[in-house]
Amino acid sequence: MHTVLTDRELLESLTDEVELNLHRHIQIADGWQPHDYVPWSDGRNFGFLGGEDWDPSQTTLGETAKLALTVSVLIADNLPSYHRELGKSLRSGPWWRWVGRWTAEENRHEIVIRNYLMLTRSVDPVQLERLRMDHMTTGFRRAPLHLLDVLANAAFEEAASAIRHRNTAALNENPIVTAIAERIARDDELQSEFFADLISAAFDLAPDQTLRAVADRVAEFRVPTVALPDGRNSDDVLAEAGIYRAADENRLVFAPLLDRWKVFTRTDLGEAGEKARAELAHLKG
Repeated sequence: MHTVLTDRELLESLTDEVELNLHRHIQIADGWQPHDYVPWSDGRNFGFLGGEDWDPSQTTLGETAKLALTVSVLIADNLPSYHRELGKSLRSGPWWRWVGRWTAEENRHEIVIRNYLMLTRSVDPVQLERLRMDHMTTGFRRAPLHLLDVLANAAFEEAASAIRHRNTAALNENPIVTAIAERIARDDELQSEFFADLISAAFDLAPDQTLRAVADRVAEFRVPTVALPDGRNSDDVLAEAGIYRAADENRLVFAPLLDRWKVFTRTDLGEAGEKARAELAHLKG
């Protein structure tokens, strides 16, 4: 029977791994600049400063691209909520430095998308601001999770976000949108790798406990959603547009990470771990 570690014991045991992965992440993550992706010379004032207010005829983006970018910027705008939820569990030493780094990277995503949308007049700025206010006022909260659940869930969430942005890039809307979406997707993938590496290290410490957390997070996984002005939610609309479909999660989100963690080939599991693995059998390739 495997020992069950407390969250504090796990925090302490994984601290060196966090430090190593933080240094690796910073070295690999390209220090790109949001302002480089915005065609500033195309900008002009809105009516408040004597220019021209937004009109639907000004947008050159297709509906799918506008929706995908709007959802992305609203999710990133809600960063204080996600920062708070992540920070509840990771508030010491290198853990806290990673939360700061992750938060800064997510904020960079919001900056580049919002600047692009506003400057190119791709969406109604008044409607976007109202959506932002509503989305952030509602906020995001979840039931308290143990450390391993937090890490596994974050690995899945970032993998899902990368898929959404890769599919946005694949629209080939225009070279700038493609470059923005690909750059954000790469960040998402690196962030997912960070959390996934910590889960790999946790498997070495507490295989049954870690697999239990992974199975629970797979069973309860939900991507962040945004309520749209027409009453629909972003899940349904993005699925219809082929940007992100929950039906693809088993193949594109869960299976690659389960393979990375050698879930179906591990020989170090006890009874509890085997039970958790059986719950994931439908994801075995």
